[in-house]
Amino acid sequence: MPGGRLTQQERRQIAVGLADGLAYAEIARGLERPTSTVTREVMRNGGPTAYRADLAHRATERRAHRRRKTTPGGQPAAPLADGRDAEAVREYEETFTTVFMQSGLPKMTARLLAALYTTDSGSLTAAELTARLQVSPASVSKAVAFLESQTLIRRERDDRRRERYVVDDDVLYQSTIAGARSTAQLGEVARQGVDVLGPGSPAAERLENIARFVDFVSESIFRAADQAREVLHTRGHGPALRRLPPGYRLTRRSPFPQAAPSRSGSSRSGSSLPLTLSRP
Repeated sequence: MPGGRLTQQERRQIAVGLADGLAYAEIARGLERPTSTVTREVMRNGGPTAYRADLAHRATERRAHRRRKTTPGGQPAAPLADGRDAEAVREYEETFTTVFMQSGLPKMTARLLAALYTTDSGSLTAAELTARLQVSPASVSKAVAFLESQTLIRRERDDRRRERYVVDDDVLYQSTIAGARSTAQLGEVARQGVDVLGPGSPAAERLENIARFVDFVSESIFRAADQAREVLHTRGHGPALRRLPPGYRLTRRSPFPQAAPSRSGSSRSGSSLPLTLSRP
């Protein structure tokens, strides 16, 4: 696949593909580019409904001009102090930001979360975030408030009494549990509607099916999060394990007592069953 930055013509092809309703992967194949390149390009320039090729091209030129101004003589960015390729790190952070945006996070919030996750310490102060993202303190404050409300980050004070914003394995666990609770609440409300609309009515049956589905999904998330936390991470003994503990393996197992066959007569394929940690 060709490398380098997107040309103006390629951006116009992306705009045409979006107008035709093509998926990012299909547009990327036509350009012989990675799907991630097209996804990042679209998401950082207005999204699939607001993408404009000429505006996107000009925005890219402005960003490149700003980077050249901060690098004397327009030379390539010097390697980071830890030896990493600064340009590769920047590109990866943009890709990570795009993924967060696709999950529904606003751009500023996604950028802040990506910055925290790609920092070795997993924590930054408000001043450090402001400098790293080159945004105003107010923008950082707003993004932090949202992420805290979603339990995606937490704050703590360091030895100098400065507030630091932190992401770690426990934050991810807590945010997963919070999401499962929110999902479970939907099931509770749906079940309340059964009595209101009258058991046996089509609407009540629909709500009961929603409640059963949501109950199963939320309980599965609770169990999986607890199991992963217990098996893959030993609290107080360093970072998460990089491989499964001895005696454990990942297997695909149906969560149902008996996998019911589909209307076509075939049961759910093994490759689509959820992965479960188990002992041989």
